[in-house]
Amino acid sequence: MRVSIQGYAGAFHEVAARHCFQNQPLEIVPAHTFEDLVGMVEAQEEADIGLMAIENTLAGSIMRNYTLLQQSGLHITGEVFLRIKQNLMVLPGVRIEELREVHSHPMAIAQCREFFTQYPNIRLVETVDTALSAREISENGWSHIGAIASTLAAEMYGLEIIAPGIETNKKNHTRFLVLEKGTPKLDAALEKVSISFATDHEVGSLYKALAVMAAYNVNLTKIQSAPIIGHPWEYQFYVDFVVQGKVGHEQALDAIRPLTRNLQVHGVYACGEHYEY
Repeated sequence: MRVSIQGYAGAFHEVAARHCFQNQPLEIVPAHTFEDLVGMVEAQEEADIGLMAIENTLAGSIMRNYTLLQQSGLHITGEVFLRIKQNLMVLPGVRIEELREVHSHPMAIAQCREFFTQYPNIRLVETVDTALSAREISENGWSHIGAIASTLAAEMYGLEIIAPGIETNKKNHTRFLVLEKGTPKLDAALEKVSISFATDHEVGSLYKALAVMAAYNVNLTKIQSAPIIGHPWEYQFYVDFVVQGKVGHEQALDAIRPLTRNLQVHGVYACGEHYEY
């Protein structure tokens, strides 16, 4: 199975993919950006499926990825949750006092800013990937630069972890979505559903839709709003919910359809497992 990930060998996306598809032979296909990841899966030439981060418990939602999902021809077929432990790594023998810069992905930096308040001399530099930052230090022999990345990246690129677990909050989890090309399968045996919709710009319109969903005994696990381009102060809502009880998701969707606009089902899938790394 060819799995496209954002990032390079040793990235947290790779760690999540190997947990999600454990006991299956995998070929990890690196993508420089999330746009490249989605494009690979849509083209089906280099990758069969994709694994894309969508939200983090510290840094919040990755809004660009909601837009990519909305605009793509892909749908969600699964999810996985990974406990993220961010680590500061350097060339062997380098001390933290010698560092002038630390490189990493913006999300990783956002999760660790508090740690670096005690080192005002270190400049935080945003890059495209955690693991690529680690690889570049190894390849270029940069003794004045550190990277924030996974323990897998440190092992792969021969770096030394001088400060493990530097994330601000230890309950640091990232949710990843499994993306495939095609039409979502509305399998009644699967309990989790991801949808998006808009509502009329009037009092109580969103409340009415959510009240109907509550009446159908579905449990909302996520709601996210995003502005609709070209329609000032109007919003697209992204909603994840879990079906509970005897009523299926198709009945719940049929019930809210008259109360929404542009209702789109992005996926019906099993609730994901949680892993530590």
